Amino acid sequence: MASIFKTDDGTWCAQVSVKGKRKTKRGFSTKREAQAWASDLEREAKESTSSDIPDRPFSKALERYRDTVSVTKRGQKFEIRRIERWLGKSADEPADPLCFISLQDIQSKHFAEWRDRRLQKVAVGTVLREWTVLSSICSQCAKEWGWLKENPMTRVKRPKEPDARTRRLLPGEFEQLMIATQYDIEIPPESKSERIGAAIVFAIETAMRAGEICGITWEDVNLERRTVHLAKTKNGNPRTVPLSTTAVKVLEKLKTLDDCKRNAFNLKSDSLDVNFRKIRNKCLIDDLHFHDLRREALTRLATKVDVLNLAKISGHTDLRILQRVYYAPDMGDIALMLD
Repeated sequence: MASIFKTDDGTWCAQVSVKGKRKTKRGFSTKREAQAWASDLEREAKESTSSDIPDRPFSKALERYRDTVSVTKRGQKFEIRRIERWLGKSADEPADPLCFISLQDIQSKHFAEWRDRRLQKVAVGTVLREWTVLSSICSQCAKEWGWLKENPMTRVKRPKEPDARTRRLLPGEFEQLMIATQYDIEIPPESKSERIGAAIVFAIETAMRAGEICGITWEDVNLERRTVHLAKTKNGNPRTVPLSTTAVKVLEKLKTLDDCKRNAFNLKSDSLDVNFRKIRNKCLIDDLHFHDLRREALTRLATKVDVLNLAKISGHTDLRILQRVYYAPDMGDIALMLD
């Protein structure tokens, strides 16, 4: 228990016993300030001491999580890459200071300091994605391994979510991309550049993600019913995507190619992303991501189907995310619908 008392000069003094040692601080203007200081000290002491927590650096938690949990995830490559960077295994960055703090001593303030360091270097969205990984590691330490008493990140303020992207194709950009890829929907796309063009058209017609498009096998496709079944998706829920006549035509041409006998597009998602950016830059198009085509597709589809069917197509279980992030209508077009 902390001892709070008023001194002869009218100020307040607080005394706290931490690890058997008494700490004293004088000169508080109010009793409340003294109590707050004592409470913070006691909480930090409680966070940082436990005879059951092993005396090993946080880096060991990162390594164990990487080797036992990350490897089981669909997005393991990106998660492992983040953890490797924190561990200092990337060529351009040293290990993060978190790695050297003992699990017995690590506190919420250390993660607040990590947050502030990262915000000086990368965008808020990147910090939030990294936050999710770090918080999962801390939860695993606390709930499964007994390496922490609790997840200290629950006491740290998350950065504010950035404004949702609203980027869609601008007039003429689709035509530029088709010219740059030399894609003609009437001709089987034999070159990689043409294959990227086919993926662009297919994304706009189906609202599928890059990874989902690259993962399509002919076993997933039913051209008679005009559907593609996705057994594995980002949120873990399978879904079946309806195909427009244009999307069907894209697949029909791909099916005639020898190197597309199993995977419809025979593309890897990394290759699709890299080559899309090269083509975009060649067209001098600014700030367009392949994932923006999903927003373009869903905004177009919203004029054809109701919101519940739109969510079924996109795979969103939270309609708020669908509205905030992916549905970006032109209000001028909406105005014409009012007449």
